[in-house]
Amino acid sequence: MIDKFPSLTLVPSSEEKYSGKDFKSDQEVRWCPGCGDYAILAAVQSFLPELGVKKENIVFVSGIGCSSRFPYYLNTYGLHSIHGRAPAIASGLSVTRPDLSVWVVTGDGDALSIGGNHLLHALRRNVNLKILLFNNRIYGLTKGQYSPTSEIGKITKSTPAGSIDHPYNPVSLAIGAEATFVARTLDSDRKHLTEVLRQAAAHEGTALVEIYQNCNIFNDGAWEPLKDSDTSDDFLIRLVHGEQITLGANKERGVIRDENGSLKVVTASEAGGKGFLVHDAHNPDASYAFALSRLSHPENLNDTPVGVFRDIKRPVYDRMVAQQISEVTAKKGAGDLAKLIQGNDSWTVS
Repeated sequence: MIDKFPSLTLVPSSEEKYSGKDFKSDQEVRWCPGCGDYAILAAVQSFLPELGVKKENIVFVSGIGCSSRFPYYLNTYGLHSIHGRAPAIASGLSVTRPDLSVWVVTGDGDALSIGGNHLLHALRRNVNLKILLFNNRIYGLTKGQYSPTSEIGKITKSTPAGSIDHPYNPVSLAIGAEATFVARTLDSDRKHLTEVLRQAAAHEGTALVEIYQNCNIFNDGAWEPLKDSDTSDDFLIRLVHGEQITLGANKERGVIRDENGSLKVVTASEAGGKGFLVHDAHNPDASYAFALSRLSHPENLNDTPVGVFRDIKRPVYDRMVAQQISEVTAKKGAGDLAKLIQGNDSWTVS
């Protein structure tokens, strides 16, 4: 019965293929020169033709913040919604219109502060959404206050003596909410970013992609050790399903499971004959992906994993709602909204 509901409308093979230019709107891009958002926008525009979905069947929903200007710059449908509520609005759209490819663009302040509740429930429900969370560890649009991901001791306009808040780890948060797809990438690594987007798009259910993004005005260089070609090999753990979890130019360090069951980074000699762990993104046990997410150190960025942490299958909320409606309608027929409104469970307010 579920097949009676519409699905994504693909571009017929007889039609001309899209290019990245087809997804560029006529709006002037208005971010600060040098902002990492430009690189993400270019990557998304060049990637969208790979979806094979008609432009009118793609929707980008954003909240409030610098990243939330995204829908203006894409030649698709889009909603620039309200602060923190993009996941809720996108969830309603995805459930009622399964023929659409729905994407959410949000920032660390928008998603994790006022929007934290909405983000968590979208993740746990496994709504068919792709959520791009731009993390620059600062409030950019409101001119440089500390955010939920700012490190302890961060001096900003709102924390002149240094932040005393313990920061969120967005990947840990998502995995703790039982998200079925969780990944992390960098704005400046075009190849890696595009590959992660590709895997997120192929996932059925909620996919959260944290993107380390640079705000060169209010928090310049926040992720520099991870981006600098001279240091990135020593800081980044590149997760690839089916491959050993290593880091260092010569893969001289890697991840093992210690005697307490935790994961830690050691040298090859410290690993002994056990060897390094092989990454399993499809491990149904969320504790494995969660342990990976806890390897990174927010103060110094040592041992920061990037790539797909978790990619598992679980029933998708949209399809379950459609199935339930189909089954109830088959048994009882279509509902009568006027009868419901005029029924006994109503009140007259004078």
